[in-house]
Amino acid sequence: MSFPSSSMPAESSIAEKACAELICRTAEANAALMRGDIDAYRALNPHAADYTLMSPFGGRPTHEAELTQERWQAIGRFFANGTFEQEVVQAYASADMVVLAVIERCRVEVGGLPMQDWPLRVTLVYRREGAEWRLAHRHADPLAKGISLEQASVLARGEAL
Repeated sequence: MSFPSSSMPAESSIAEKACAELICRTAEANAALMRGDIDAYRALNPHAADYTLMSPFGGRPTHEAELTQERWQAIGRFFANGTFEQEVVQAYASADMVVLAVIERCRVEVGGLPMQDWPLRVTLVYRREGAEWRLAHRHADPLAKGISLEQASVLARGEAL
């Protein structure tokens, strides 16, 4: 993992510390989510009021305002009995923003399907709001193992593989 350098060493050190803390907190939060523990996920990973989610299942982006209490509880029920590992591909940090590019490796029951591996490529954007870091954006896709150009074209056309 590398951090782009800042012109001010003290600022860089603070940003790197915040980045390291967010990497750990992100892993803890997502491990809780894979177990279906939505309350722990939300406590560890507070969202910005303007949060956006681009789900690995596609479709239109979800905005924080759409995430009602009922929807959060449904999200918690969507995941069960999972394990979670996180590989940081790259981390970028500044005084007020941290961006993490990670590979998430989950083994989990999703949406009532049998237990399986779910490797995801994920980009996370955290923004500092006062003294607190909040998740402003998450973009995930299930293409960690790669697909062919032909398979990608089928997906782009909205057709089933």
